[in-house]
Amino acid sequence: MEFQFFFESKEDGVSHLLSDKTCHVMILDLNSNHDSLKERIACARRMIASDVAWVIMADDGLRATADELVRHGAFDYCRRPPSIRDLRIMLRRAHESSTLKRQREQGGQNIETMGDRDQMVGGSRAMHQVHHLIDCVSSIDASVLITGESGTGKELVARAIHNRGNRGSRPFVAVACGAIPETLIEAELFGHEKGAYTGTVGSREGYLEQSRDGTLFLDEVGELSLFTQVKLLRVLQQREFSRLGNNRLIPLRSRIIFATHRNLAEMVTQGKFREDLYYRINVMKIEIPSLQERPEDIATIATHFLHHYARVFQKPIDAIEPEAMAVLQGYPWPGNVRELENVIQRCIILARGRTLRLENLPVMLREKAHTNIEEAVPGGTFEHKLRDYKVRLAATAVRENNGNKTLAARSLSISRAYLHRLIRLADPGAFCEEDGMEIEPT
Repeated sequence: MEFQFFFESKEDGVSHLLSDKTCHVMILDLNSNHDSLKERIACARRMIASDVAWVIMADDGLRATADELVRHGAFDYCRRPPSIRDLRIMLRRAHESSTLKRQREQGGQNIETMGDRDQMVGGSRAMHQVHHLIDCVSSIDASVLITGESGTGKELVARAIHNRGNRGSRPFVAVACGAIPETLIEAELFGHEKGAYTGTVGSREGYLEQSRDGTLFLDEVGELSLFTQVKLLRVLQQREFSRLGNNRLIPLRSRIIFATHRNLAEMVTQGKFREDLYYRINVMKIEIPSLQERPEDIATIATHFLHHYARVFQKPIDAIEPEAMAVLQGYPWPGNVRELENVIQRCIILARGRTLRLENLPVMLREKAHTNIEEAVPGGTFEHKLRDYKVRLAATAVRENNGNKTLAARSLSISRAYLHRLIRLADPGAFCEEDGMEIEPT
């Protein structure tokens, strides 16, 4: 993918670029010291287009403005000045988003029915690392093991690896190993010939054949029986297999990506997963963080689902009121992104008007958020209340600065060492990986 850069500061120049069908991504630079800042923001609000992905580059002091532009249709934003790696990843994702939108409008290609919901949304440091690993392995046929809690988007990562690599135009076959009975999994994977076992009325290609030169995604590989694990290991070692009822060897042409929410290393020690298969599939491991580990992405993901399902349900909802967003950001999301997606769908169905409001949220979410607020109220002596308040301020600053402790300390006008002491007070087991030393609480 090649990028061409055009620098335009006037609205008529931007309009000309937007009318050019070769323009896929626009970068808006919000510099708090720039003389024409207000004009740039006003221009962006008027000119954000549905088929052009806008990336907002903003100073820390303009984060609220950047969030507002994202809610109004911009793709995402990054801190100014950005790192070259983070900006490259964001531009690639923005280009993919713009391309998908144009293809849907033109109807020229068979796009996945899940549409833009398949995008991995979020600009946290943890997700930037995930995108970096995807770029590293997408064009290399090494075994990849994707781990993470249920609902974090393991299949989205597998699809991203497939789409960004040289197999992107070939088939992508996803198999939920835990959903297939143990008596049928072998026939489903390898295929069978007529009469191979009781009940077969004809020959059938298995998933290994159906994926051909594309990608086979084996989700929840930890659910496979030890017998099936042995056969799968042989396929990976010999790069060939045969259908049930036929000895003819078929070469393995597809790439296989594995995923699980279980601890395979622990299963190996328990004798539930073969050690040799574990090391065979765990060449490159991509661990997806839970939504609770990246709370700074909740607002972006919620807004993404809001826009998507508002179009699907044909409802004119384009914003989430601050009180509702505060509840969404304060909920722990045990079901991760999948749970957030379901909640947004339900809210859109119930909502009236153009804004998703607090009363549209499930009662359980509102009660949980209220409980969290009550638990966060400091108690005890004045010293304890003051300490707890400082700890909460430190945690909020780190979250708002995407985990960057230097910027968090600067925003609070305190030293980085003192910030680490506050973090350690919040979590006595905390360890400062960057400094390589523990911070003793005072």
